[in-house]
Amino acid sequence: MSAAPSFTARRTRQLLLALVIFALVALLPFGVKDVYTLNVLILLLLYAGLSQSWNILGGYCGQLSLGHALYFGIGAYTSTLLYTKFGVLPWFGMALGGVIAALIAMGIGHACFRLAGHYYVIATIVIAEIGLLLFHNWDWAGAATGIELPIGRDSWLTFQFARDKLPYFYFVLVFAAVVWLVTWKIENSKWGYWWRAVKDNPEAAESLGVVVFNSKMMAAAVSAFFTAVGGSFYAQFLGYIDPESVMTFQFSLLMALPAVLGGIGTLWGPVLGAAILIPLTELTRTYMGGSGKGIDLIVYGCLIMAIALARPDGLVGLFQRRKRSAA
Repeated sequence: MSAAPSFTARRTRQLLLALVIFALVALLPFGVKDVYTLNVLILLLLYAGLSQSWNILGGYCGQLSLGHALYFGIGAYTSTLLYTKFGVLPWFGMALGGVIAALIAMGIGHACFRLAGHYYVIATIVIAEIGLLLFHNWDWAGAATGIELPIGRDSWLTFQFARDKLPYFYFVLVFAAVVWLVTWKIENSKWGYWWRAVKDNPEAAESLGVVVFNSKMMAAAVSAFFTAVGGSFYAQFLGYIDPESVMTFQFSLLMALPAVLGGIGTLWGPVLGAAILIPLTELTRTYMGGSGKGIDLIVYGCLIMAIALARPDGLVGLFQRRKRSAA
């Protein structure tokens, strides 16, 4: 009888902590004086949301994908093409891009979820690279030249803010918060328990009545939907896209690494990992320029190796261990 209030209290504390953190983050722009720092904050929040999206499939369900750049690119291209070719507002393109990405993810899952371990990982990389090559040669979508969004006046209607990046900050903050809240809600729902069971032991989960294949498909759809929404935002934020700017393997890597660093299958792991990795990436590019090309990848590798050796469960594990020690 005493376990239920304790569980409810823990869940309530998690939610209140999240609300406080997101509220404090919302105040950060008031202390930011330069555009560069604001851009770093925007990218940090974007990858916090993207990594949490990846974490739904890779962390909770145990399907380690390194092809999420495909869904990111689909979201970017869907909203951009609809706007530039047919005048459809980016908001509708964003939603449609998410739906298309979810359907494609389920199609890929239908073909690949029967693969196990590294075979599945390799399959996701190959499929994403095929998508990259297709967009490179698709003339109607701009091919390798890409597409430039027409610049108009700043407006929420067209989701364009060329002169003031602050609205982008608050949109991506809401995006990261929504993905976190959805993950928080799912974590202790029927689907959340099923996903963790599938991750730990698919055979045992199947014997207990869990439909493993359907569980994986659901996780893939939710993960791809939010990743595509992030891609649509990124296209609006840049104002220009081509296959290299939204669909390369680096994007898949940057979605997975924050979760790996912070803690796979945890609520705060992707956020913590993004808070460390994204500023490192941007600082490396800014202060080392062309001479620093690849340095960020070296830093990623060193961090991942250090975490793998010291705390395989990620940086979140350090806080959990301290909490247990204090108790």
